[in-house]
Amino acid sequence: MSSRAKVEGSRCESLKITPRDPSTSPRFAQDDGAASLHLRFGIAPALWYTNHMLQFTKMNGAGNDFVMIDNRAGEVHLSAQQIARICDRHRGVGADGILLVEPATNRADFRMRYYNSDGGEAEMCGNGARCFARFVEKVANAGEKVSFETLAGVIAAQLHGEIVTLHMSEPTDLRLNVTLAVGCENKSIHFVNTGVPHVVIPVANIEEIELLHEGAAVRRHEMFSPKGANVNFLERRGGNKIAIRTYERGVEGETLACGTGVVASALIFAATEKIDGPIGVLVRGGSELSVGFRRDGERFSDVTLTGPAEFVFEGTIEI
Repeated sequence: MSSRAKVEGSRCESLKITPRDPSTSPRFAQDDGAASLHLRFGIAPALWYTNHMLQFTKMNGAGNDFVMIDNRAGEVHLSAQQIARICDRHRGVGADGILLVEPATNRADFRMRYYNSDGGEAEMCGNGARCFARFVEKVANAGEKVSFETLAGVIAAQLHGEIVTLHMSEPTDLRLNVTLAVGCENKSIHFVNTGVPHVVIPVANIEEIELLHEGAAVRRHEMFSPKGANVNFLERRGGNKIAIRTYERGVEGETLACGTGVVASALIFAATEKIDGPIGVLVRGGSELSVGFRRDGERFSDVTLTGPAEFVFEGTIEI
């Protein structure tokens, strides 16, 4: 994929980046006519996909970043390889995943399709869903209340400016104090499905864990095969507040935030400590998200996730 970027803004001059051999140093040059990536700040009212050019919007929710695509016309059909290339932080736009807006097939307003950066489709993404709500409000005039179907069920959202509250699907398969053999060690873990499967492991200090090694070992454990699970490490911070770090499947590494992981960690914390919400959750990107719920012992209902969703830039990319 060739690469040329154009950035426009009140304080920016045009910038062209020409293709280069990976073994050489980057160079800046005049326009050579080879265009593959155009970026400009602001949001266009419509997105299009013609002649291998795809228009997108880049957004992030608490540092978890996404490429947003309006596919209401049904013309965008991306392969796993194309998704991985778009999400590549060196050769593409760079993102943890891609979200597509499509027409609903049930009673919801829209359908949300979510793909991880490896090209695999996932059931749900909490941070992505908040971005989705703001995105459809912008491109489809959806209003401050919107619903959309996901593989995890119908999600409702309420917008408050840049802050979005999601009404999540009911959590399932809560399992507490499970002994998991990982290598030569037995770990005590908790598990819950908050739209996608999550393991939660309490630790004394999240800064001292070897997240890539420990997260990968649990994520691929045979107990969670064949799809695996996301892995969250949870540290108590006093009162109704916790901090977490998440190893996310499909990304196969740590993300700055994981919305469904935030919900899973908050519910596990509430269940084990027998406390009510809301729970404040500090994520790796520095944001604090809030999880609300109704608790009846180890049963949870009316689960909400509240946090930021921000526009970053928009552009077109050759695929």
